[in-house]
Amino acid sequence: MASPLQSFAVYRDLLSDDPTIFESCYQQIPDGNTTAILECISNALEEKSSIPNDGFFSEDEVQFMLVLSGALIFFMQAGFAMLCAGCVQLKNVQNTMLKNLLDASGSAMAFFLIGYSLAFGSQNSMDGTTFVGRGDYFARAPSSSYWFFEYTFSATSVTIIAGTLAERCQMLAYLLYSIILSGLIYPIVVHQIWSKNGFLSVNNLHDPFLGQGVIDFAGSGVVHLTGGVTALYATIILGPRRGRFFDEMGEPIRNPIKFRGHSVALQLLGTMILWFGWFGFNCGSALLLSIDQKGLVAAKNAVTTALSAAAGSISALFSNLVIEERKTGEYRFILLMATNGALSGLVAITSGCSVVEPWAAVIIGLIAGWNYLGSSVLLEWFKIDDAVNGIPVHMVNGMWGLIATGLLASPRLQQLTYEKSDNPGLFYSFGQGQPNATLFGCQIVAILFIAGWTTVTMLPFFLFLNYKGWLRSDSYEEIIGLDVSYHGGGMRLSMDDGAGLQFVEAHRRRRLEEAKKDHHQSEGHSQDTCKALETVDESSSCPEGVKVSEQDAMDNPPHASALHFQQKPVQTGEPSSYSDGSERCMDRFTSTPNH
Repeated sequence: MASPLQSFAVYRDLLSDDPTIFESCYQQIPDGNTTAILECISNALEEKSSIPNDGFFSEDEVQFMLVLSGALIFFMQAGFAMLCAGCVQLKNVQNTMLKNLLDASGSAMAFFLIGYSLAFGSQNSMDGTTFVGRGDYFARAPSSSYWFFEYTFSATSVTIIAGTLAERCQMLAYLLYSIILSGLIYPIVVHQIWSKNGFLSVNNLHDPFLGQGVIDFAGSGVVHLTGGVTALYATIILGPRRGRFFDEMGEPIRNPIKFRGHSVALQLLGTMILWFGWFGFNCGSALLLSIDQKGLVAAKNAVTTALSAAAGSISALFSNLVIEERKTGEYRFILLMATNGALSGLVAITSGCSVVEPWAAVIIGLIAGWNYLGSSVLLEWFKIDDAVNGIPVHMVNGMWGLIATGLLASPRLQQLTYEKSDNPGLFYSFGQGQPNATLFGCQIVAILFIAGWTTVTMLPFFLFLNYKGWLRSDSYEEIIGLDVSYHGGGMRLSMDDGAGLQFVEAHRRRRLEEAKKDHHQSEGHSQDTCKALETVDESSSCPEGVKVSEQDAMDNPPHASALHFQQKPVQTGEPSSYSDGSERCMDRFTSTPNH
């Protein structure tokens, strides 16, 4: 049998990353009883482990399934990329997809350096309630699989904003945002709601809020509400895309222009990938429970997840069908309504997937679809330009998911999942004749905490970026497309890009007037004067050497300081490549626009 000194040597390396465990145990046992201290240390180390081992699954099996679930969640990044790419105009596809990649990259580095530590570092119930975690920096988590699993949640929260800011946000500002949110802001929300020491955590064994804690099983609030509130502030500060709500002179447009996405196929593909990955979200989280029936909970989560998504899709599609018929007299089945309705149902069920019955999941999904439609109208009414309607999907239905759990949580399923059922959903408690709003109150406080914390941190951050001029792209960059200005791609303007065409045409007209004035004041045309004249007025002619062939234009794509635009009739709704082989004059704008 090992002596106490030998046992201390065994624990020495284990305690090197968190010496506070020894200090806490030593203070609890002032008589210096070595055996008691060792037992205290052993219990603390077992408690610190992020992966509960109930004996039903081996530790290796749990770790493997966590990695597999994390891989499913990580694949959702591809879903977000496809969805966003399909919802934006063709001239901004590459830029939008790169931002989705930066979400995964930036959040990985930030979560590695500090994010995980702030969220879960040195979890120990002996410390009581804490504001942030500490220790376990640089991925020194008790389990690598747990670090990877939690990182994928962080990346998902960060990527919510990618679509809302599409087609007008600077690249470096976006990368900085992804690092700040995943490294500093999101981890605090995680710590308070999911760690063993958070004041709102249902896992807080020391002093849970109202004796209950918040039920947010897989992140309606932690992941989606955090990302959605951030997206709201960023979108308001960034402002709408040019031509969306205001014309080139800054006057409100009576009927706001809706920029159609260039590919409904990508929209559907992205939605189906997200739906597939969501099973990793909701089912994989069951692996972290300290119960014997993890598999049963995971299977039930799969059922409620599928039902809520289906109900949300049907709800949004057919409700919008009725609205379209009343507005236009025609029945229009719009794919985007069905896809965003499904995503709304998925977001809403993420909080209570383990504690609501299947029939309740259907109700949650139906209401989520209506929430999406109603909040989309409100955004347009307030002239908030969300390119992919991510705010209604994630923020509004993230709140609804938390509220729905407080209303519909089943005591039977609470007992199965958390091994306690003292505070059922509000509707259940009324049905039992003993109204109990404890859980509902916890859910409301969670909404206020997440919204408040995100507001006091991310709102000043985006205001600062905007003040420094680092947030919004240049006006001409936005017109010709961010693929051109940031990535060297070719310009693609279509007749759908009405705002861009109107802006360019108005600018040309002003240039034409200036050119005519210059013509009367000088002999002949200067090169710049000629370009402005011939671009708008085909009766004007350019001196030799000014005309640029179509092939030359393709070989030398326009950049931020040189706007190339060729007038050529195109079919409505189809992107124009202007490859008719004719010679066109190129109008170059080099002045800096005023925002």
